[in-house]
This record gives sequence, C-alpha cells and structure tokens, in this order.
Amino acid sequence: MVFTKDTKIREITQHPSFRGFGHLLFPLQLAFHPEETVQDVTDSNHFIWYSNLKTKTSLEVLNNLLERAQKNEQIFFPIYDKDEMVKDPSKRETGLFYFKGKEYEKFALVNAGGGFHYVAALHDSFPQALALSQRGYNAFALIYRPKKAYEDLAQALDYLYSHSSELKIDPDQYSLWGGSAGARMAIRLGNKSELQRLTRTSIEPASIVVSQYTGYSSVSRDDAPTYANCGTNDGIANWQVMENRLKNLKKLGIESQFHVYKGLRHGFGIGKDTVAEDWIDNAISFWEKQINK
Repeated sequence: MVFTKDTKIREITQHPSFRGFGHLLFPLQLAFHPEETVQDVTDSNHFIWYSNLKTKTSLEVLNNLLERAQKNEQIFFPIYDKDEMVKDPSKRETGLFYFKGKEYEKFALVNAGGGFHYVAALHDSFPQALALSQRGYNAFALIYRPKKAYEDLAQALDYLYSHSSELKIDPDQYSLWGGSAGARMAIRLGNKSELQRLTRTSIEPASIVVSQYTGYSSVSRDDAPTYANCGTNDGIANWQVMENRLKNLKKLGIESQFHVYKGLRHGFGIGKDTVAEDWIDNAISFWEKQINK
C-alpha cells in the first residue's frame, strides 16, 4: 500500500505497520475526523497558525515512514519506560519518530510548534527531519505533551544519550531544531544552564539551535550558536524581534545567522515552493561550520 491524497486518516493511524503509535502521526489535541483524507487536513483550518501546507510533502513523509516500517525498521521510540507510563498515562502521548541517516552520524532533534496547544509534526518537524536524514544525519521528531513540552524534550535528550550506542548515532555536537513553540523549546534546552537544570549534567549542550518564526527575545552567554528565519508577513512572530535577538547573541560573541523571507507568513515549515526553499541547506551548512571548528 502507498498512501495517497485520498487516503483516510484512519487508514494511516490504524495501519498495522504503525501499531501502537499511528495515532501520534496527527495532532492528538485537534482530533481530526478519521474519515477525512490527507488532502482534506492539509490546510490552515486543520493545522492552525500554519501556512504553506503541502499534501505532497505530507505524503512523502508518511510513505517514507511506511516503507521503512514495512521493512521491519523501528521508526518510533518511546522516551519513557513502561513503569513511568503506568504511573502517568499522559506519557504514552510522547515519543520520537526516527528518520535514519548514516550509522554513527550526528543527530538532530526537531520540535514542531503548535502554540503549546498541539504538536504540528506532520508539517513542522517531520519534513525537516526527513530532509536531514537525506543529508546523512540522524533526525528525530519529538511528539511531546504541550503542557509538559520542556520536560519531554529534556527526557528525549536523556533517552538519545542513554541509547546512542544501540541507535548507532553520534551523541556529540548534536543540533536542536524547532518552529514557533518548538523553537522556544530548542532555544531553552539549547541554553547550557537550562539544559543542566532539566537534565543530567553529563549531557553536553547542543552545538547549534535552529529556530523558525518565534518571538523569543531573551539572550544569555549560555545560549548556543543560532540559525534563525522568519517571514515578513508573520503576524505572530515579528521578524525584527528575531533579528534583534541574533544581533544581541553576536554582541555576546555567540555565532548567529538570520534570514528573513519577503512575503512569507507564520509557520511556512520547510518552505517548499517558496522563496525560503533552500533554508534548510543554509541551516545544515551553519551546523557543519560549528562541527568543523
């Protein structure tokens, strides 16, 4: 089976290859109707606050996951153990979708936004993670609890560090990525002090943070080198606030790179068929520059 624009949501979430986690492919908090199709839900009425949604992009992600799952590749990893999930059933609503790159290559952890109301992974983290894997990097897209986002991101990092050998990933010089609310998560956990407050101290800070369309403005000497982008027509995150934050990082001696894209609105995602189409290549180059220092 190959998913198409006419495939119904229930056919995806209930697919045998996605048993146990298929429901996490779509936002739990928004309760899409199971009889709606992929094309039906690929719009801003379903993925609220987002723009530039592409059915083709969603299908590329979903079919990649399906193909790999059907080859008996593990594509989903819970971040909490069974005992923790029994004590707190909400932890069952978390986990990592894995987009595999080269063995023992560095990893990226990608966080979708959704206003800390829902997790827009199909548009705001899965496509970026797939693109990173196609460049050889191991990428993980986090499904988190919107009200426990920072706790879940910290746990995800702990999980990846603890299981790096069996996952065959390099835990050093990893990167944190995010859009909108997910960018706030990446920035906060990319800060050395915040990271050590929320996780064990043996976890090294991210080599870079990639943040898209967020109004987060605070800076600290403990912040990571940062790549950021935003559109000029963003009615939620002001691009000038983002630009000023990165200028302030530079004043602290922290490398940063900012791109603003004319006409783009909030939540343009991977930027397919827009003026921002090459942004992910620029972000990867920024990461590689830090790696090679």
